[in-house]
Amino acid sequence: MLRSLSIRDFVIVDSLELEFSPGFTVLTGETGAGKSILIDALALALGERGDAGVVRSGCERADVSAEFDIQALPALAEWLRAAELEGDPGSVLLRRVVDKNGRSRAFVNGRPATLGQLREAGESLLDIHGQHAHQSLLKTEAQRELLDAHAGLAPLAAQVAAAYRQWQKLAQARTEYETHAAQRNAEREQLQWQVQELERLALQPGEWDAVQAEHTRLAHAAGLIEGVQAALDTLSEADAACLPLLSGAGARLEALLGYDARLGEALELIRSGEAQVQEAVYALRHYADRVELDPLRLAAVEARMEAIHGSARKFRLAPPELPEHLRRLQSRLAELEIASDLEALVKQEQQARTNYFEFAAKLSAGRKKAAGKLGKEVTQAMQQLAMAGGRFEVALTPYPAEGNVHGGELIEFLVAANPAVEPRALARVASGGELSRISLAIQVITSKAALVPTLIFDEVDAGIGGGVAEIVGRRLRILGRERQVLCVTHLPQVAAQADQQWSVSKFGTEGGVKTTVSVLDQKARVEEVARMLGGTAITATTRKHAAEMLSLR
Repeated sequence: MLRSLSIRDFVIVDSLELEFSPGFTVLTGETGAGKSILIDALALALGERGDAGVVRSGCERADVSAEFDIQALPALAEWLRAAELEGDPGSVLLRRVVDKNGRSRAFVNGRPATLGQLREAGESLLDIHGQHAHQSLLKTEAQRELLDAHAGLAPLAAQVAAAYRQWQKLAQARTEYETHAAQRNAEREQLQWQVQELERLALQPGEWDAVQAEHTRLAHAAGLIEGVQAALDTLSEADAACLPLLSGAGARLEALLGYDARLGEALELIRSGEAQVQEAVYALRHYADRVELDPLRLAAVEARMEAIHGSARKFRLAPPELPEHLRRLQSRLAELEIASDLEALVKQEQQARTNYFEFAAKLSAGRKKAAGKLGKEVTQAMQQLAMAGGRFEVALTPYPAEGNVHGGELIEFLVAANPAVEPRALARVASGGELSRISLAIQVITSKAALVPTLIFDEVDAGIGGGVAEIVGRRLRILGRERQVLCVTHLPQVAAQADQQWSVSKFGTEGGVKTTVSVLDQKARVEEVARMLGGTAITATTRKHAAEMLSLR
């Protein structure tokens, strides 16, 4: 849902801060007041083209920001996380800045983004119906998704897509095997002897460091034994060893401590040193008991190091990298072994193909039923929207025999605005007003399944009036119960049906022309609807009529 829109120096708007509500909201005002400019500003924030012409005269840049609530759009939230564009939980802020030289910058949640990213986010948030081209219903992909969602077929469509991808994956594996069998066999044979050599070596992660450390210790065992013994002699075992001398010095001072207590500090330090030297002696004796000359073990370690070095040179790797290299070779060899069984591949491919066509047949049957029902419902709605004799169809055109990831048929919305013409693709409907009303009929009928939470209708009242206008207003109000609806209108019958009404006005200033937007309370709504009914001369009768229209919502 659209929460807020901030506009700075856009065309004739100097500054606007708008807060939006759920339900059905209308924008009314005199012709040329700037109602459509607000929609243009919103479209700019959603990634539509923008040039220097959108910057208000005398200003440096135009700046438009739109904030949306996306708590009900987990897929968009995940897309934002994947693109590293996430912001506050449950919301997204889209911003567009265009300077007076026509340079444009885009931001999503305050982070620089491309226009493509802005458009991709916007397609999940809002649709603008009318002469403005931000219209997802014109895309065959959106038409297919809408039909499937409306018919409750989306899970089955997902199964069809998954089955098709699995079938194509296996078909590709089989084709590759048949095309590159000799190359694959040569690669497998080479991998087999490489894996066998490394498996015989059986180098474990971390073993190379351990072998090096052991070799260093064994190679210097004689020096280690000699050095340790020399240290022991110096500390405790020679005639002039320091440990007995320290002990004697401590005893002498301890005897003198009774004559002068100030010797206590020196005595404590000597005793501490004596204790540490004793600990060192214990540690050295323990080490001396374990270290020994072992020429056989040294030779074995040197042989192990040479074997590791040999394999490392052969594979042009550092010794510690060999275990991971073996894992990669084993993984690739396993893939080749699986792919080498052509008969098994063919069976798997045939089974995957059968699965796909079973799912696709169920999907096609469901789509056929749903297409007929949706066509009748939208056609019936068109009769009430000043399109008498018009009809709507959902065309299901079969794909070639091998199908498609989206099922067995192309889905396209077709429409004929009157009985004298053949139905054509919705994207080719010439009249913006007709397109808006057809879109309105489709959106009302499929509102529970529709994917975009906010809809804006511009010029849905083109060429209609009276009772038809009231029907349009009622349908917009019904649609507003399911989703957020904004509508630019000149018709009081449409405005009277809204949950909220905004008045857009334009006035002259010393700096030029400015547009303002006012949220109308009930009293102000009576005045605005009366103006729409009676023009500049508002009478008590038109006010009474306006109040009556508002009371009948």
